[in-house]
Amino acid sequence: METAKMSRICKALAEPSRLEIVLLLSKGEKCGSELLEQLQIGQPTLSHHMKVLAECGLVSVRKDAKRSCYSLNCGEWIAFRDSIEAIRLSCVRDEKGRCCWK
Repeated sequence: METAKMSRICKALAEPSRLEIVLLLSKGEKCGSELLEQLQIGQPTLSHHMKVLAECGLVSVRKDAKRSCYSLNCGEWIAFRDSIEAIRLSCVRDEKGRCCWK
């Protein structure tokens, strides 16, 4: 994954409301109304957060009549996880195999 894409994802997840949305979606697809019931935000704010999460590829949107339903984009999450793991595995290690920056 390109560093620019990783950066966009990290910025999206750094916002507490978006991280809370991701945690809710980790339990399965939810429509906007379901998310609003569980969050302390208004509909315009939810729309903004969902746009940010969708633009960086973490969330997929499915239209169902008048409703928008959201789910996690597992492929993008796996790519992001693998990129973070590659960084972790490439860190410099000391003589005992520990990361030198611990």
